[in-house]
Amino acid sequence: KKLDAVHRHYLPRTKVVRRFNAHPPVAAAAAAEPAASDAAVTTPGYYFREMSPWPTDVPIVEHDPAKDAHVDLVIAGAGPSGLAVGERVAKAGYKVCIIDPQPLGIWPNNYGVWVDEFEAMGLADCLEVIWPKAKVFLDSDKLGEKFLQRPYGRVDRPRLKRTLLERCVAAGVTFMTGKVDSVSHSNGASTVKLQDAGATVSGTLVLDATGHSRRLVQFDKKFDPGYQGAYGIIAEVESHPFELDTMLFMDWRDDHLAGTPEVKARNDKLPTFLYAMPFSKTKVFLEETSLVARPAVEFPDLKERLAARMEHLGIKVKSIEEEEYCLIPMGGVLPTHPQRVLGIGGTAGMVHPSTGFMVSRMLGAAPTIADSIVEQLSKPCDKAVAAGGSARPASEAEAAAMAAAVWRSAWPVERLRQRAFFTFGMDVLLKLNLQETRSFFNAFFSLSAFHWHGFLSARLGFSQLIAFGLSLFANSSNQARLDLLVKGLPGLLGMLLELAPTVGDYYGVKKEQRKAAAAARQGQQATAPAPVSTR
Repeated sequence: KKLDAVHRHYLPRTKVVRRFNAHPPVAAAAAAEPAASDAAVTTPGYYFREMSPWPTDVPIVEHDPAKDAHVDLVIAGAGPSGLAVGERVAKAGYKVCIIDPQPLGIWPNNYGVWVDEFEAMGLADCLEVIWPKAKVFLDSDKLGEKFLQRPYGRVDRPRLKRTLLERCVAAGVTFMTGKVDSVSHSNGASTVKLQDAGATVSGTLVLDATGHSRRLVQFDKKFDPGYQGAYGIIAEVESHPFELDTMLFMDWRDDHLAGTPEVKARNDKLPTFLYAMPFSKTKVFLEETSLVARPAVEFPDLKERLAARMEHLGIKVKSIEEEEYCLIPMGGVLPTHPQRVLGIGGTAGMVHPSTGFMVSRMLGAAPTIADSIVEQLSKPCDKAVAAGGSARPASEAEAAAMAAAVWRSAWPVERLRQRAFFTFGMDVLLKLNLQETRSFFNAFFSLSAFHWHGFLSARLGFSQLIAFGLSLFANSSNQARLDLLVKGLPGLLGMLLELAPTVGDYYGVKKEQRKAAAAARQGQQATAPAPVSTR
């Protein structure tokens, strides 16, 4: 309700900003469009081109319930994850219907990504700006600044959407305009009801890809996340102090608050940092960000801090192109799993609990979830071929078993353990003041590239995360170690409690396998011929 209220108030005149992880080659992105700016030519390693037009001309196919009363997969939400899963499942030969209020509408959130991640997913041409390196300012004193030798990019949202939409159209995905209201399950099928016209769509499986609104998935525990809050602007300015070849990932300096003791006191307790993307010498994206807080830092507070920072840096705004508000739930409990409705992205708890990164994790998970859906949809089809029956689940039990298998693919035990560690990291960050936060990131960005890259990109397994934690502790100052011990102990105990169920048979798979093996043995014994006496 809180998120809905914020979005209702701000979204009519704003866009939502998020930063995430992703993969693309600088060369391929630069080759994708010839219209690079003059700055790209004069600044080695830096690449910039204008954002593509929104793909309102993609010829999507409207779903016709009269023609297809039942589909194999219904997807709620035409965001990146919904489109990515839909295309892959449809490409395997199954009927897919995607429901969204505006299938051709804009995506309001800006995506900032690590270039290497979009590269791995073959989405290099979906970057409009690339910085060859990033920078972190810790303070104006001895900690100073740290350069991150890892290219960072801004996603061309229209191009990404066009790419995914065109793949869906080519694969035969159909679309239905509307907002999902509810879902019901009966006899191995699910019926999704839309809000307005009362229309319904029937499918074998349903995937909730509605993001943080979580329209269809269910929770069996209170959802109490931390919140990443941010206020930002894309502005035309007289000038700015940022170098074009360097993305400002974090600026924790607080010199700009010297004349406002009340704001400085708030920042000492709940610190925020500047996140800046220089596009040209006179165009820049500036965002004041609270990494994580509970409750969220209020937008007026963030706006006041950004204004003070801009004045201190001598940035004079000529015009504002976009004004953006961001509120991202981080951590919190996962939805009930397994359950009949499937989930991906924000609705399935895939936001990085320690950083707020999501887009590459979400797009990276799409093939795994899609392939699992395809595998489960094929099972009743195989039975139908063998026995000449229906190609759909014969019962609710069979459909529930199919959904459970997909949930196991979405959240395998190793991913659950990884998330528990990340949530532990969030719990620590929630308790750190400004000086403690600076000390934490001083140690964090002193780690090997393998560790800090892997942590931000959610690539480290649980055993590697333990090594990461020990290395972080070893690289910290004595005072920072004490802070981590004192403030991290409650979160550590919480992590251990969360990990306990994963030590055993978390999903009950082994139990079901033992039951199946016992049943098979009994069947063999019942059909075995009686021994013949030789006497």
